[in-house]
Amino acid sequence: MKALMEHLDAYANLIVKTGVNVQAKDLVQLDISVNQAPLARLIVKKAYEAGASQVILRWTDDTILREQVLNMELDELREVPAYKQAEMDDLVAQRISRISVVSQDPGLFAGVDTKRIDAYQQYDRKLLFGLRQVAAANKISWTVVAAAEAPWAAKVFPELPESEQVTALWDAIFKATKVYETDPIQAWSAHEKRLQEKAAMMNREQFKALHYQAPGTDLTIGLPVNHVWDSARSINEKGFEFMANMPTEEIFTAPDCRVADGVVSSTKPLAYGGQVITGIKLTFKDGAIVDVQAEQGEAVLKALVEMDEGSKHLGEVALVPDPSPISQSGITFFSTLYDENASNHLAIGNAYAFNLAGGVDMNEEELIEHGLNRSKNHVDFMIGSDQMNIDGIRQDGSRTAIFRNGDWA
Repeated sequence: MKALMEHLDAYANLIVKTGVNVQAKDLVQLDISVNQAPLARLIVKKAYEAGASQVILRWTDDTILREQVLNMELDELREVPAYKQAEMDDLVAQRISRISVVSQDPGLFAGVDTKRIDAYQQYDRKLLFGLRQVAAANKISWTVVAAAEAPWAAKVFPELPESEQVTALWDAIFKATKVYETDPIQAWSAHEKRLQEKAAMMNREQFKALHYQAPGTDLTIGLPVNHVWDSARSINEKGFEFMANMPTEEIFTAPDCRVADGVVSSTKPLAYGGQVITGIKLTFKDGAIVDVQAEQGEAVLKALVEMDEGSKHLGEVALVPDPSPISQSGITFFSTLYDENASNHLAIGNAYAFNLAGGVDMNEEELIEHGLNRSKNHVDFMIGSDQMNIDGIRQDGSRTAIFRNGDWA
């Protein structure tokens, strides 16, 4: 227990100083499970030590949430009360720094009617729409990290005795986030520098499109003029750096949502809406998803794609080499935060404005004119493997190898 608390202390310090990089007088919001009170207390303590003016907690509880989704009237389930929306809009206006600690059971809504899950997802999107828009433009500092809980750990390590599962998941989290390093903050700085070098290489090329080929995948995705490859290190509107995801192994950009043709198949499960979706196969034509298939969770996936017009298009393309540490761990985490860092991935839905030169200063109409997708959704799904090849297509039609057999060519 003492060792765990010491590692949690280092983790909390990393979240506050590298994750959102709390500055003097910052207003901080922390979303975290009630089962993670020890970590929450440490994060709050570190945030105040860093100079936060106030830390606002939004406690979550999977058991209560499932009961609400099962029992509330559908109209009430999807509707956001005015007082909640007003509070969230006020926090957005004050430019909160947001820490989101995910630990949800991947199968939380297993067996729940798809209509009920869809209604709750509509509620969540309405409530957080403004927050996600300013986050997508890097106007605020934000980070997403994870914490180990029993239902999630049981899904990840079913072969272990129940008494060892949570410990094993914490160990995997600490390894992936470099908590075991002598100086985790310095280790993250060096790691981020390596990712930025890859992003700079791709930015120099300014490819017109990417062509993905792998078993079950043959897809060409367009890239907008003046697109920007980036990593999870970002800079908010005040000029302070923050790390949006921990862990991270990706570089990513926004596609031209009007240009995508072919078929793509997932290589890892997608935990979405409290259910696990497997065997995803999407067909694209002229930028839009025209056919949706899944071995498990197909109804939930179709509801996602039909959420709004932007949900039929892509908002992110991300490159992650198969030899990345998370991939080589051999662990399927059933969490997008982790599994996306083991695999090349795409995102259905909203694009990040900062992935276009000058995009953060554009309005919604201007972003659309440049090919950036707008949506209430942003859902990553994993497509990479050690069999994936990716070519970059230049403006003159010539090609060059980017990935071969799942790694940088």
